[in-house]
Amino acid sequence: MNQLNSAFTLFLSLLVEAFPFLLLGVLFSGFLLFFVDERKLVRLMPQNPLLGALVGSCIGFLFPVCECGNVPVARRLLMQGVPSSVAIGFLLAAPTINPVVIWATWTAFRDQPEIVFMRIGFSLAIATILGWVFSAQKDLRPLLRPAVARTIPVKGEGAQGSAPVHRGGTSTPALLQSGTYWLNEPGQLGRLDVAELQATMVAASTAGKPLSYKFILLIENTVQEMRELGGVLILGSAIAAIVQVFVPRDIILSLGQGSVTSILAMMLLAAVVSICSTVDSFFALSFASTFTTGSLLAFLVFGPMIDLKAVGLMLSIFKPRAVFYLFALAGQLTFLFTLIVNLYVS
Repeated sequence: MNQLNSAFTLFLSLLVEAFPFLLLGVLFSGFLLFFVDERKLVRLMPQNPLLGALVGSCIGFLFPVCECGNVPVARRLLMQGVPSSVAIGFLLAAPTINPVVIWATWTAFRDQPEIVFMRIGFSLAIATILGWVFSAQKDLRPLLRPAVARTIPVKGEGAQGSAPVHRGGTSTPALLQSGTYWLNEPGQLGRLDVAELQATMVAASTAGKPLSYKFILLIENTVQEMRELGGVLILGSAIAAIVQVFVPRDIILSLGQGSVTSILAMMLLAAVVSICSTVDSFFALSFASTFTTGSLLAFLVFGPMIDLKAVGLMLSIFKPRAVFYLFALAGQLTFLFTLIVNLYVS
């Protein structure tokens, strides 16, 4: 009974500390969805691959979304023609490199400020490196889902007198291909696929609408996201409380104090629990007394980039092999950086 009471107390404390940051993150995400048009930034994005990856990784300060909101934004950026390095950098860094998550991490680890700075630095470095690596693929469309690949602008497309470009790499006439079509120019048909429709639906529904209408949509979106993410937060807090109270401390210490095993254990936990980046620092804090600094950083860096929830969302944009490349490269870099922390910093 005492263990049950302790677990329930720890569960409630984690929930009470984390809930305000989750709500703040959801509100920011909804505000951006209905009031900010990221297309205005597309023209300012650098074309240099390395610089583009770095800039894309820092856009999270302007678009503070968690790993639930970064995928739709990254998809819209790709569809609007931004360089792949920018989109990949944003996709991986936005859940961490944003003011809400930084504030939450500082609140949880105010006694260990080095964790806050290393989390920001490692996340920024990994996202920039992966964005730069993926920029070597000059045409990203072979790695994308066909519905997304067809919407990406092609250089030279739309010029007068030029032959139409078939993004799918086929010469099949348009009317013989599957999909929905609308009348574009006299005698011409434009293709409207599902991904493009989803990306433009919100913008079309709010264009020209009064401010009060947008605020109603914001509230409705907030309630819906809180239902989804709140359930994940409750599950994650319950797992943390159960592990801390019911798992024998000898087992936790044997895993948590090893330079390598602690990192692998926390990376696996981050991938499975899939807790929102706005509150994962409070989850990690519950392991601070038993796990190494490097393993805590592994949880805080790897989880927001690649967890089961994020992988599921990424598969709506990328083909499985591209998601595997992201997963493997992000995991290797996270392990390397945090192992250095365990060996030489802690």
